[in-house]
Amino acid sequence: MRRVVITIAIFFMAIHSWSADGEKLFKKYCWGCHHQTAEAFGPSFRTIASKRDKGEIIAHIVDPKGTYKLFGYTRSSMPAFNDLSAEELDKLADYILKFKDKK
Repeated sequence: MRRVVITIAIFFMAIHSWSADGEKLFKKYCWGCHHQTAEAFGPSFRTIASKRDKGEIIAHIVDPKGTYKLFGYTRSSMPAFNDLSAEELDKLADYILKFKDKK
């Protein structure tokens, strides 16, 4: 029983760490133009998460000039963040998706 409790505790600590990493990446790279739930210079994470899946979010972070028309935007002033690792992109996309409207 004790092992089960310890395993569950480690699992929840890992999830919290994963989320915290995504939030740190958001604050470092995205916060100047995007907010979690309010529209700013760019769309909110709530808007993005409600329209895009994880792959689309990552694709737009890495290559906004190549994807903006596919997503219905008339222009894109977003810079490409192709220096992020695959793990960082995954964490950031997961963080963005946390703001998806619950329907």
